[in-house]
Amino acid sequence: MQRAIRAGVVAAVALLLVSISSPARADEVVFKNGDKLTGKIVSADGGKLVIDTAVAGKVTVDMANVKTFSTDAPVELRLKDGSTVKDSLAPGEEGQVATKGGGNVAAQPMPIENIAKINPQEKWTGSIIAGALITRGNSDTDNINVGFDAQRRREDDRISASAAYLYGKQKDPDTGDKSTTVDNWYLLGKYDYFLDEKWYLYALGKIEKDRIANLNLRLSPSVGVGYQWVEKPDFNFATEAGIGWVYEDFENDGTEDHIAGRLAYHVDKKLNDKVSIFHNLEYLPSVEDISDYNLNADVGIKADLTDKMFTQFKVEWKYDAEPAPDAEKNDVRYILGVGWSF
Repeated sequence: MQRAIRAGVVAAVALLLVSISSPARADEVVFKNGDKLTGKIVSADGGKLVIDTAVAGKVTVDMANVKTFSTDAPVELRLKDGSTVKDSLAPGEEGQVATKGGGNVAAQPMPIENIAKINPQEKWTGSIIAGALITRGNSDTDNINVGFDAQRRREDDRISASAAYLYGKQKDPDTGDKSTTVDNWYLLGKYDYFLDEKWYLYALGKIEKDRIANLNLRLSPSVGVGYQWVEKPDFNFATEAGIGWVYEDFENDGTEDHIAGRLAYHVDKKLNDKVSIFHNLEYLPSVEDISDYNLNADVGIKADLTDKMFTQFKVEWKYDAEPAPDAEKNDVRYILGVGWSF
């Protein structure tokens, strides 16, 4: 009995030593210049391959520079013809990989240029951002801003949602009275259905309120067509054209509504691994009177602090050609905040 126990212990120790001394298996990327990178292939999209390495963390490389690559575990390949393959990959000739196959499925070579995505991300992504400025002493002010945005991109469609709230008040040093200087919010939801890789149909709904501009409510739903000129992890550019309806309820001047056209574009660009810039513009002219229009635009910069935390500064410009009585046509806002990405 004791011999059996000793033999079992020796076998277990030997197995442990072998497992420790054996090199860990890993995915491998081989570049055209002969360099190699090992780790875990996370995803690929827009001609960019992301691999999580033990030393450098997540590294993004251009697929155009990749000679071949391999994976230990099955990955999901979304091909440019719309088909999907799920299998482990073996290295192939230059510009190719090979599915390992198994059972009734034979191994086969596959050109890398035919791969549109690897492990396509179809989960919700987005961010929550907040900022505040509070002063006491020679000035007495309270300012806060919060914002939220989320998006889910699938092969044939895209859902987007965003919201923001700005509030500010200040105290008159002579009278001690406090007055509200900023009080506005908005909610937006949008659905895009892709007809092919570039063209899509969209439906958008937006609701907003600005108490300082005497705007109780503005509704601006619209539908139209969009064209995705570029869609990459580090660069996106899209344009849209459509028709909508603008309804405004003013605190001191009743209501007004009209059919409006809609022209818009969105662009964002990563300057490097930490810093990105973005710009959006939306133009809503009345189809009955082109001099009556709304213009919404922003431009900003975002800098990552950690994998999840970031800081952002943006300038918003809102223009209403026919605002409520006693309200200004122009509204310019400078917004700074710290956010969390998910």
